[in-house]
Amino acid sequence: MINIIKVSTFSLVVIGGFWGFSNFGIPQIKPALPPIEEKLDLGTLTMDEFIALGNKIFNGKGNCTLCHNTMGRAPMLDRIGTVSIDRLNDPLYKGEANTVEGYLYESLTKPSAFVVSGYGKSGSNDTESPMPDVTGGGIGLNDIELAAVIAYLQDSGGAEVTVSIPEVSRGNSEIPVAEQAPSLKTAEEVIAKYACGTCHTIAGQTGEIGPNLTSIGKTRNKDYLRQSILDPEAIIAEGYKGGMMPVIYGDEMNAKELELLVNYLASLE
Repeated sequence: MINIIKVSTFSLVVIGGFWGFSNFGIPQIKPALPPIEEKLDLGTLTMDEFIALGNKIFNGKGNCTLCHNTMGRAPMLDRIGTVSIDRLNDPLYKGEANTVEGYLYESLTKPSAFVVSGYGKSGSNDTESPMPDVTGGGIGLNDIELAAVIAYLQDSGGAEVTVSIPEVSRGNSEIPVAEQAPSLKTAEEVIAKYACGTCHTIAGQTGEIGPNLTSIGKTRNKDYLRQSILDPEAIIAEGYKGGMMPVIYGDEMNAKELELLVNYLASLE
């Protein structure tokens, strides 16, 4: 009887230990969700509502704040309305725009038309931007979403809002706008969406702010890589300081995207 009690007690302790570790020791990630569509009636939408939509996309589906934040990965945009004119007149400007609205459109779809000094891809002498075209890849903004983001940037950046709410054919004013981009299918798409190459050398990109990841799989296992993405402050790589990598990927990435990235990194040997 005593042995049975000991075995039962040991079993309960082991089960309790596994339960506690699985619930509190392993970082929680979200499963991939299907795209959610919000029906917008452009026929009744006010400009304030259209700007609010741009704000929602900028901070959500567009993933803009992954780089445009106080960590300095990309220029801040709070004065974009006033600095755009200076950039249009800069001798290094390679685009075709002549208005703030046009400049913002180019910045979102052809970001290498003008690269702010110090924010270009490593080795490009600030001639090539690490930012992707937001109408493609893992972001995939449509024309309506793009116009809304430009209206938001104009409004929040101190410029006159010149964007017009897109007109639609009569009887077809309800336009679906995805709140969440479709789930990505490859690690390369994940890397592009979350701009990993801005800071790291990876997948043909040559960021130098963070560790070189081209052979990270030789020295780090999947558990370490997963933790580094979800909780980058847990272990700081030698030679680097804390506070450099965003801590938001646990909220921004879904489970499929995370595992695509982790498996890819682990394969880099």
